[in-house]
Amino acid sequence: MRFDERFLDELKSRLRLSDVIGRSVKLRRQGREYVGLSPFGKEKSPSFYVNDEKGFFHDFSSGKHGDLIGFLQETERLTFREAVERLAAEAGMALPAEDPRAAAEESKRQGLTDWLELAAKWFEGELRRPAGAAARAYLAKRGLPEDQWPRFGLGFAPNSRTALKDYLIAKGARPAELVESGLLIAPEDGGQPYDRFRDRIIFPITDARGRVVSFGGRAMDPEARAKYLNGPETPLFHKSFVLYGLPEARKLLHSASAGTAETPPLVVVEGYMDAIACQRAGIPAVAPLGTALTEEQMAVLWRLHAEPTLSFDGDGAGQRAAYRTLDRALPLLKPGRTLKFAVVKDAKDPDEVLREQGPAALKAQLAETKPFISVLFEREKGLEPLQTPESYAGLKVRLRKLAAAIADKDLSQMYREALFDQFEALRALGRPATTVSGAGRALAEARWSGKGRRPAPLTGPTPEGKAAARQLSRAMKPSSAVIAAAVLHHPDFIDSQIEALEVQGFGDEVLDGLAKEIIRLRLSFPSLDSASLGRHLASSGFSEILAEIGRAAASARASFLQPDITEERARADWSLAYAQTLHLAHLERAIEDAKSESTIDFEALRTLKVERDALKRRIKAGEFESIIDGFGAAY
Repeated sequence: MRFDERFLDELKSRLRLSDVIGRSVKLRRQGREYVGLSPFGKEKSPSFYVNDEKGFFHDFSSGKHGDLIGFLQETERLTFREAVERLAAEAGMALPAEDPRAAAEESKRQGLTDWLELAAKWFEGELRRPAGAAARAYLAKRGLPEDQWPRFGLGFAPNSRTALKDYLIAKGARPAELVESGLLIAPEDGGQPYDRFRDRIIFPITDARGRVVSFGGRAMDPEARAKYLNGPETPLFHKSFVLYGLPEARKLLHSASAGTAETPPLVVVEGYMDAIACQRAGIPAVAPLGTALTEEQMAVLWRLHAEPTLSFDGDGAGQRAAYRTLDRALPLLKPGRTLKFAVVKDAKDPDEVLREQGPAALKAQLAETKPFISVLFEREKGLEPLQTPESYAGLKVRLRKLAAAIADKDLSQMYREALFDQFEALRALGRPATTVSGAGRALAEARWSGKGRRPAPLTGPTPEGKAAARQLSRAMKPSSAVIAAAVLHHPDFIDSQIEALEVQGFGDEVLDGLAKEIIRLRLSFPSLDSASLGRHLASSGFSEILAEIGRAAASARASFLQPDITEERARADWSLAYAQTLHLAHLERAIEDAKSESTIDFEALRTLKVERDALKRRIKAGEFESIIDGFGAAY
C-alpha cells in the first residue's frame, strides 16, 4: 500500500517526536531540542538530538538522520509499512483503503484474524485444563517451565473432532470462515468440517506485527503420521513468507543492540522448540516453516541482519536443508547480504544444548560459524572422491558455475577467484609428496584456512587497552597499514573485496579487530562517510591504531593515496595492492610453517624467502601491476 503525503503529515502531526523516542531513549531538554545518548552505538557523552519543531532526529556519532517513521525502522527493524501501521494505531488513525474491493478484502481478513486470535486463547486455556495434563508433563520434560508458556502463547488441542469448532461457532463463527482460516478441515465427500488440530501441543504462528495467522501442532501420540503439523495456506498465511518467532526475535535484536557497537547474531533454526530455546537464552532466533529457507524468507532476514546465521541440525536432513538454502541464496548474495552457518556439537539441537548445558554454552556454540563460501566449497568437494584428473576437472566446472550464478557481478568475480584459490590449494594438498615440497604444502594450507585469523574482541579505550594498542601499533606491518589507510578515506573500496576482507583482514593480525569493525559498519550503514567512520572507530578504542596508520600513510609512496589520482584509478591500484599484501601474508605464514616442520625442505624454504623479499621490495616501491599475474586478483 502507498501512503500519500497528506496522510503521513497528519500522522506525524498527531505524535510528538520526543514523546515516541523518549520511550526508548532517555532525553533531556537543551534549548529548543532534546539530547541523549545514541541508541545506535555505545558512547559516554550525548550526541543524539531530537527536534520536535522540525520533526527530525540526528545522531552525530553514527551520522543517522530521519523522522519518526525512520526512527522506528532503524531501531526496531520495521519495514516502512510496519512503522506507519504501528504509529497510526498509536495515533488513532485508520489506514486509508486502496479501493472498495481492497477494503472488503481487508475486512474479511480481519474477521479471520479475530477467529484465530480467539482460537489461540482457547488453546492456551486447554493446556491448563485436565485434558492438557500429558502436554504439561511433556513441556516440563523438555525443560520449558510454566511461567514461559504465555510468552510463546503455547496451548493444547484436545483429542476431539469438534471441540474447537463447537466453541467458536457458539461465539458466532461460521464453519466456512473457520475452514478458510485453516482451523477446520472440510471433507472432500461433503461431510461436516472438523478440527484440524487434535491431541497436539499448539504453537501460534504470527506475522511480523505479532498477529496470529496460523498454528503449528506437535503430536502427543508417538504413532501419529505427522509429528509436526502446520496450518494450510490461507488468505492470511503464506508459508514461504513467514518465519516462526519473528516478532520476539526482532525485540531481542533491538534490546541487544541498544547501547552497544556490537551487532548481535540473528539465528535461523529448524523447529519451534529450537527457536524458543534460543530466545529463552537471549538469542534472536527464528524458524522457517519447512525444511529450507525460501527466497522470500531470506529477504525478511536480510532486512533485519546483514549476515544471519543458519543452524540446522547436524543430521542428514539438516544438512540437506542447509545445502538447499545454499543454492537458493547464491543468486541473491551481494555486498552486505550473505549467510553464515553454525552446527551445534554432538548432533544435538539448540533445545538440547540449553537443557543440558545452559545459555552460555548455547551462545558459544552458535558463535562458532563458517562463512558461506567455505560451506559451499566443502559441499562441492564432498560430492565425489577426488582421485583422478577428471574428478578435479568436474569440481572446477561446478565451482565456475556456482560463482556465475551470483547476480552481483563484482561478488561473482570475487567468488570465482576465491573458490579457484581454494581449489588450487586442495590440488596442491592432494598431490604426491614427491611433487609438492613441505613449504609448498604449507603455503597451500595457509590460503583461505583462516589460520590465526580470529578477530580481536572490540573493547573500549581503557588505560590497559590503550597501552596494548600502542604496543600493537608499533608491530604493525607498513604495507597493511597503507592498505587500511585507503579504506579509511574510501570506505566503499571494500565493497568488491568484502569476502576477502572478512576472511583475511588487512593481512596483519594487529588490524583484524579494525577490519571486523569496518566490515560491520559498512554492511550496516552503507552511506557512512570517511569522517563518520573515523569518529566511530576512534571512539571504539582504535585511536592508537588509527594514529599509526596515519603515520604510515604519510610516508607511503602508494599511488592510491595521492590527491591527484582519479577515484577509478585509485580503486584499481588499491585492489592490486591489497591482493599483493594478502599474498605477502600467505608467504610469511608458509615460511613460518615450513620452519616448524620436523624435516625442513631448505631449498623450498629459500625459494619462498626470495619470493617474499622480492614482493616486499615491489610493494614498497608501489609497483602493483608487474607481479599481479602470478597469483590472481584477490584472496
